[in-house]
Amino acid sequence: MTLREARVAFSRCVAEMILVAHDLGYEMALAEGMDRLTEHDPTSDHMPGSLHEIGLAQDIDLYKNGLWLSKTEDHTPFGEWWEAKGVLDGLPLAWGGRFKRPDGNHYSLAWKGKR
Repeated sequence: MTLREARVAFSRCVAEMILVAHDLGYEMALAEGMDRLTEHDPTSDHMPGSLHEIGLAQDIDLYKNGLWLSKTEDHTPFGEWWEAKGVLDGLPLAWGGRFKRPDGNHYSLAWKGKR
């Protein structure tokens, strides 16, 4: 799979998750824009070469009844849904809520050993 193919597949999964959240009464917003997907962007808070910078990770803000849900636990239903999707075209989906240092609003597609 090429990086382009992986980015397109990942984007479809993110869009699907946003629709699922909406159906369950939540709102989701992308917490970063496409302008942050270059390692030349000095305002990026992601490491150069990270999955965020190559378009295979997305931080998502979650809202319920107008309130921002910022805790990892708030993302558990969506993190578990994401993980249950399992493997996408041979690449595993990862949720930051399972990281050593939990990052509940992080959703990614593993690529070259990164998650």
